[in-house]
Amino acid sequence: MNPWYRRLGPGQWKVFGAAWLGYLLDGFDFVIITLVLTELRDEFDLSLATASTLVSAAFVSRWLGGLALGALGDRFGRRPAMIASIVLYAVGTALCGFAWDYWSLFVFRVVVGLGMAGEYGSSSTYVMESWPKGLRNRATGFLLSAYPIGTVLAARAYDLIVPGFGWRWLFWFGILPVFVALWLRRTLPEAKDWAEEVGSGGGGSTSATALLNRRRAPLDVVVAVVLATCLVLIFSGHAGSLYPLYIALCVVGFVVFGVQISGRAWPVAVGLMLTVFCAFLYSWPIQSLLPTYLKTELHYNAGQVANALTWAGLGYAAGSCLAGVVGDRFGTRATYVGGLLLSLVFVFPAFALGSGSIVLVWLLLFVLQGTSSGTSGLLPKYIGDHFPTRIRAASLGFTYNVGALGGAVAPLLGAQVAGHIGLGPALGWLAAGLTVLTALLVGLDVPARLGRIGRAGRRERVEVG
Repeated sequence: MNPWYRRLGPGQWKVFGAAWLGYLLDGFDFVIITLVLTELRDEFDLSLATASTLVSAAFVSRWLGGLALGALGDRFGRRPAMIASIVLYAVGTALCGFAWDYWSLFVFRVVVGLGMAGEYGSSSTYVMESWPKGLRNRATGFLLSAYPIGTVLAARAYDLIVPGFGWRWLFWFGILPVFVALWLRRTLPEAKDWAEEVGSGGGGSTSATALLNRRRAPLDVVVAVVLATCLVLIFSGHAGSLYPLYIALCVVGFVVFGVQISGRAWPVAVGLMLTVFCAFLYSWPIQSLLPTYLKTELHYNAGQVANALTWAGLGYAAGSCLAGVVGDRFGTRATYVGGLLLSLVFVFPAFALGSGSIVLVWLLLFVLQGTSSGTSGLLPKYIGDHFPTRIRAASLGFTYNVGALGGAVAPLLGAQVAGHIGLGPALGWLAAGLTVLTALLVGLDVPARLGRIGRAGRRERVEVG
């Protein structure tokens, strides 16, 4: 039997390489805000909780980026959607370097979130639909290994740039992906599945058809404005006593859009949003607040922080690749749940060590990120399997990035819990509890179960009618 890599032609490797590079730069641009939270806190006179909302700001817009750029990918192809996403997040990152106060930086981070959301959905569908079906866990696992490599490069860049030149130069460096996008536009083929099923001109509607329906357009605009307003108020800390109302409006708005793009599969979409939300809640307290923990609790200098984040990022990357290989052998869900449960062995020891155990901290972070965040390399495959090609990019992008609001909640939740029990214990307990919950949701395949309940309900109504 030929080894798996011989089943891929030069064009398929080219697609993967381009998507991998785009996602690497995505990781670089997105994560640099977490590296400079302490510098931003000092420059703009912010508390840790307020500074953490700048991490959350990019998540506020991700639902819209995943929806709009995903619909673009369903209608015009995966390649143009990926290129547009790269340009958007690169420009947003560069603008962050020109921020003059908290709110200007918040707005520029919102722009980054739009592009990052589109990059996740378009890149993952682009690679999955270009590779053979039997290798698609590898496709997404290998692809998502690029993100932590981008975070490693960001950590190294932080060590080289910020001490001597200041935090603004780190953001300005983030404009480089634009030049990569220009190269990609000239050299890449389209995804095979999309080209055959949609690009060839066959009949049938896409997600863009539903979103551009003229009769629903006024309602969609109103819902989008309400959603954006509520999310900004919630995650900037200005919701006040109306906090529950804003959350309820967001849930209703997300379901409205979910019904439009997923049709009768909307209960599945809601289940996936919940699953991804919990996945971000277990991983993002660590990803967003780990640099702050290393600097404030363990008193690491810039070089030591960069080294620790390098080992964490390499573990994340290695875990994504390993999860892809194992997933193709034993199945997506079984591999995902197994990785999550294994990560529980390492989560508390990783945050129980003092500043003198530097090498052991590196090792534990490597293994912890490999088994927890690394396993999430299977998420695009897990989500994408629930939707057909014509709506896959928008459905995957939207459900994933609505769920990604857990990443906006995570640093705020981590900061609040840390105020009571300390940052290290807060990161450990949040990661452990929410890892168990996510493992249950995936292991029991709650989204598919909701879909079956919805179909059964429709059959009963038809029979009664």
